[in-house]
Amino acid sequence: MKKGFAVLLAASTAAFAIPAAAQEDSAFSGPWVAGVAGYDMNNAGSSQDDGVNVDLDQNAEGLVYGVGAGYDMDLGSVVVGAEAELTDSTADSDYSDPYTNFGLGAVNTGRDIYVGARVGFKATPSTLVYAKGGYTNARFNFIGTDGTTNYDQNLDTDGWRVGAGVEQKLGSNAFAKIEYRYSNYSRGEIDFEADNVADSDRFDIDTDRHQVMAGVGWRF
Repeated sequence: MKKGFAVLLAASTAAFAIPAAAQEDSAFSGPWVAGVAGYDMNNAGSSQDDGVNVDLDQNAEGLVYGVGAGYDMDLGSVVVGAEAELTDSTADSDYSDPYTNFGLGAVNTGRDIYVGARVGFKATPSTLVYAKGGYTNARFNFIGTDGTTNYDQNLDTDGWRVGAGVEQKLGSNAFAKIEYRYSNYSRGEIDFEADNVADSDRFDIDTDRHQVMAGVGWRF
């Protein structure tokens, strides 16, 4: 009887110990928050790029910074998750002729909202290599024209983002990461919110964005 009870107790202890050990080894599970910052370059896409006047400054470069949050599920060697991010940027451009087209003319970058997913694999038990992708909505303070009317307003744009990065676990909960991401914005509208006027009709644009980001965060 005592021997049977001892065996049952040992089996029960092992049953609880195995999930606990698995949870300890699961370095990339649960909700997280992070601060991010890095280099931000915006430029006219291929359909808007002025390839003739090569001396024109069609880039808006600066510092991007913000916060992100997400939730990951550790499936063993693979990690999948969802994430969201809100950033702002100091990037601006001094284009000598801002009224040429709806590529990047004279522009100051503004807030950017991103929602997406990522999937990665563990290069080591504490190192995650991942790819990401999703939807991005960016705002630019734009001086330009639609061919009839000149504008000095906010330009709200819709696009998609892809990227890749490496995340390194630091201790039990902290982590650091570095990533590159590319965004393309293909639709936009002039935002007349400050003037209590309805936004413009949506139109096609072609704007590229390249960012190299670093971040530090905490997993709960």
